[in-house]
Amino acid sequence: MAARKSGSRSGTSKSRRSSGKSPKRGKSRGKWFSGNIHIALFLKLLLVLALLFLSRIIFYLINLSYFSSLPVSDALRIFVTGLRFDISALFIINAPFILMNVLPFRFRYHRIYQGIANGFYYFINNVAFIANFVDSIYFRFTLKRMTFDIFRYLGVGGDFDKLVPQFLKDFWYVAIIWIVFSGVFIYLGTRIGVRQERTAAKGSGFSFYFVNIILAVLILGVSVIGIRGGLQLRPIGLVTAGQYTSGKNIPLVLNTPFSIARTVDGESLTVRKWFKSEAALSDIYNPVHPGMKGQKEQKLNVMIIIMESFSREHIGILNHEYDNGRYQGFTPFLDSLIRHGRYFDGFANGKTSIQGIPAILSGIPSLMYESIIQSNYAANKMNGIAALLKPKGYRSAFFHGGTNGTMGFDSYTKLIGFENYYGRSEFNNEKEYDGKWGIRDESFFQFCAQTLNDFQQPFVATLFSLSSHHPYYVPGKYANVFRKGKLPIQQSIMYADHALAGFFHQAKKSKWYANTLFIITADHTSEGYFPYYQSDVGQYAIPILFFQPGTTWQEQSPGPAQQTDILPTIMNYLGYDKKFIAFGTDLFDPVAPRFSVHYITGLYGMIKDGYYIEFDGNRCTSLFYLKDDPLLKNNLAGTAKPVEGRLILFLKAYIQQYNNRVMENRLTCDS
Repeated sequence: MAARKSGSRSGTSKSRRSSGKSPKRGKSRGKWFSGNIHIALFLKLLLVLALLFLSRIIFYLINLSYFSSLPVSDALRIFVTGLRFDISALFIINAPFILMNVLPFRFRYHRIYQGIANGFYYFINNVAFIANFVDSIYFRFTLKRMTFDIFRYLGVGGDFDKLVPQFLKDFWYVAIIWIVFSGVFIYLGTRIGVRQERTAAKGSGFSFYFVNIILAVLILGVSVIGIRGGLQLRPIGLVTAGQYTSGKNIPLVLNTPFSIARTVDGESLTVRKWFKSEAALSDIYNPVHPGMKGQKEQKLNVMIIIMESFSREHIGILNHEYDNGRYQGFTPFLDSLIRHGRYFDGFANGKTSIQGIPAILSGIPSLMYESIIQSNYAANKMNGIAALLKPKGYRSAFFHGGTNGTMGFDSYTKLIGFENYYGRSEFNNEKEYDGKWGIRDESFFQFCAQTLNDFQQPFVATLFSLSSHHPYYVPGKYANVFRKGKLPIQQSIMYADHALAGFFHQAKKSKWYANTLFIITADHTSEGYFPYYQSDVGQYAIPILFFQPGTTWQEQSPGPAQQTDILPTIMNYLGYDKKFIAFGTDLFDPVAPRFSVHYITGLYGMIKDGYYIEFDGNRCTSLFYLKDDPLLKNNLAGTAKPVEGRLILFLKAYIQQYNNRVMENRLTCDS
């Protein structure tokens, strides 16, 4: 027995010697690469970079209708340009993984240590890929890459847990793509390994540490350069993307992990000093409205109705030119009301509800990455129509059928003076809950009209709808009543318009109706179908309508108007005689400047004097003459210097007034 055992061991050793192979100490079976730790690190980072690049292409394909006007050659150029932002995101995301692998100590080769490092690598990069894929759908609602404010939004949203299953149901294919994507990533990543043999850390103590310290310094230095996006003076940011393409295509240059990382500090404003004196600044633009001295006050009720996602595109009377002149639209009641009111071609100041509400009710846009009511300045003293009118004897209320606390509307409206808040809790009938956002529009609009019957006049009230929001709820009894359109939202737009008609039908029976000024607008737009409504201008196009029963308006006003114009227009119409601040103009004043400003992905956009200009804070990146070029095909930047200079001067004054007043808490006349 002993002889056989000895022979067996001897034969095994002889066989190994004859094969010329040494016994493996590490697990390299199935690996495509198993060797030097620095080469393995490079290959794993290269894999992530390739997948980030691929996820941009998938983002493009999922949103191809939005980018349909982009030539293929320009798309390819943008893909290549986007690598600069992918590399920055790569190093930001993987900084801990890189550090773990370049530490100049022998324990980095240990199997458990490598397991922890690789576990972090697969986890953090899969989270980054999830962000890109989620954004491929979320983008169609905001038309920008997600920024860090998304986490503040989720923190005050109140409906996140109910909406996630609905999004997974509606956009299941994106989840499938991510699962496949993640599987490929993990499979390829596990084919790359680090030698576990003792020889991986061979060499004398001095030479090992000397060489690896030098390599660590070099690799970390390259990582810092990668994070900064190059050796230029300032690190790249979202605004840098504007150097490579027009504002509409910036989301295609960027990636979501980069956008979130670059806005994590939440501080997006800087003090501006373009104008050295307040007098020089105010000569160009001044947000202080002096009040209507000597004009008789009107004690009208004010009813502001904000319709969720009511893009101008959905309104038939405003779009006769489409479908060969046969476009019907999806708002028959609003169409009828426009014929009897004072209508303005309006533009939203933002792409989300929490940007639109303060613009409408406080006259304050959100010229930063997040809404002002989510920002570090949320506790600033602010104007609000309720607070301004309270000393005049107005009672106030805000109505929104969502779950109380959603998006922080209850806190914000209290901050700006609204005495009463009516939400899902106050409605107190869960049979009318839509299961996602809140109480169905039809029922909640009736509740609002009936509640106002008990209000002492004059009052100021705001009603904010919710049903025309994904998942675009339409009660079953109306499933075959309202037409479907080219966009999923349009049937629910018809339902919301029906609810609006029901509100007016109920209001007409009340004592307060005849003495009320109604303002109807939208919080923001939905995704667009027609090319104009997908453009950098059209994607903000909303209605702004003033209606007063029994009043004949002398003219229609094609615009431009913006949400921040609503507050000063109301206050001047009522004959309000005190000073107040609003970053808009009185739309009924024929000599007041007419313009609209928004901010998205590091660019300021302004419509004024028939032009649309984009400005990155330093230079004009785009200039278009809207009458001849509504689809923004011919960029005039650099070729129309007088016009460009005049518009930039005004926009700089607007930005300086906004930034400095917000940062210095000077948003009210008593601050």
